Amino acid sequence: MAACAYTVAFDGVEARTVEVQCAVTPGVPGFAVVGLPDKAVSEARERIRAALQALAIALPSKRITVNLSPADLPKEGSHFDLPIALGLLAALEVIPSDELATAVALGELSLDGALVAVPGALPAALTAAAEQRSLLCPAACGPEAAWVEACRVLAAASLSEAIRHFTGAGPLEPARPGAAETAAPGPDLRDVSGQERAKRGLEIAAAGRHHLLFTGPPGTGKSMLARRLPGLMPPLSAGEALETAMIRSLAGELSEGRLSMVRPFQQPHHTASMAALTGGGRGARPGQISLAHNGVLFMDELPEFPRNVLDGLRQPLETGEITVSRVNAHVTYPCRFLLVAAANPCKCGHAGDPARACSRAPLCSEDYLGRISGPLMDRFDLRLEVPPVTIEEMALPPSGEDSATIAARVTAARARQTARYAGHPRLRTNADVDGRLLDEVAAPDAEGRALLLRAAERFGLSMRGYHRVLRVSRTLADLEGTDAIRRPHVAEALSYRLVSRSTP
Repeated sequence: MAACAYTVAFDGVEARTVEVQCAVTPGVPGFAVVGLPDKAVSEARERIRAALQALAIALPSKRITVNLSPADLPKEGSHFDLPIALGLLAALEVIPSDELATAVALGELSLDGALVAVPGALPAALTAAAEQRSLLCPAACGPEAAWVEACRVLAAASLSEAIRHFTGAGPLEPARPGAAETAAPGPDLRDVSGQERAKRGLEIAAAGRHHLLFTGPPGTGKSMLARRLPGLMPPLSAGEALETAMIRSLAGELSEGRLSMVRPFQQPHHTASMAALTGGGRGARPGQISLAHNGVLFMDELPEFPRNVLDGLRQPLETGEITVSRVNAHVTYPCRFLLVAAANPCKCGHAGDPARACSRAPLCSEDYLGRISGPLMDRFDLRLEVPPVTIEEMALPPSGEDSATIAARVTAARARQTARYAGHPRLRTNADVDGRLLDEVAAPDAEGRALLLRAAERFGLSMRGYHRVLRVSRTLADLEGTDAIRRPHVAEALSYRLVSRSTP
């Protein structure tokens, strides 16, 4: 007796179809699972045996062999419990094999037969839809998977419900998608006293997805400014929300299947390891930079991060994806995020302050900021110094524009970029543009080009730095609502580039 069920194995954000082949043959009684299973998959035998006993279904005294095909693809996770159990029941002729072949199943079994939620229901639903199959998953995963409208999602609370569905005794109703989360009112930028130049930098960063570095003494509001950045960015589009949800589904962070339209904001501590930031661990799970995809990654106290962790960001910042290579895993995750970093000017934090002179100046500042490598510093489009705010300034009434007003300009600038790059699927913002297309869309006028060439020669701008100035200039023009890039746009872009201690 033999039967087949279908499930998925995860390869990054993609779900690859796995055929679960179950055979019950005469021989020495046993239960073997083959096909590169990990420990969690191998232990499915005991969970399945206990769940079937709870349903008064006895396994025969025969040889049970389960093959997970393709056999050379590593299989990880407890979501193989349900498809193995269903394939075994089909081999025992408890449920019809032809009905089982029309579905992709995933779910973890508890010892009493209940189905436990597992990560990855959303990517699994996309794969099931591509193969024109339905998806059978735990009830807790149904609202998440149901966001894929092209897939018929069946959510069962227990193995017995799944059996009744396939036998026709109790068909399951299609699951409904969870509620969509909209952006709640966040902290307003108008509440920040002073720091008008830093606020301008946040607006530019939000409009063009330009990486931003704040430097300044402790207590000047660097972290407070960074936390207000998501409130300036437009909500996620439908495609971006689905991309972000797929990553969070794999990480098990989709609560009750709610698809969020709010841009992610990740804030790793400076003690985070390389695996925590870029991805890794068991199963090569997505890291903080992937969880920040389409959103903001805020790294406070940037020089305090380990040097190898910081340099691990260089390639993802350029390509928008990270490949996690391990002995038993080689997966690629998207990570197109906006990096905002904050740093003190030196270890004591008061370099350049005459009231709090440092005995080691200027070496203290050079040693501290020197922990940030030149190639990484070169990837920040905007570098702003955040000066101290006096007590008198803090006592003044709120000044400047509120977040809603700035967000409206940012949304309009983003709309211009969306229309401009409509024929280029991989391009969404000005920060993504490079090469010949950059020369076409970000060519300044004669005065602007002359200024840029003089600055490049005097300050030794690298080719990357030259291009990044053009990108910021393009964003400044978009915020102004004009196609032409003029000399003031180039001058302002250069002013954000040439304030760091490192070579631009």
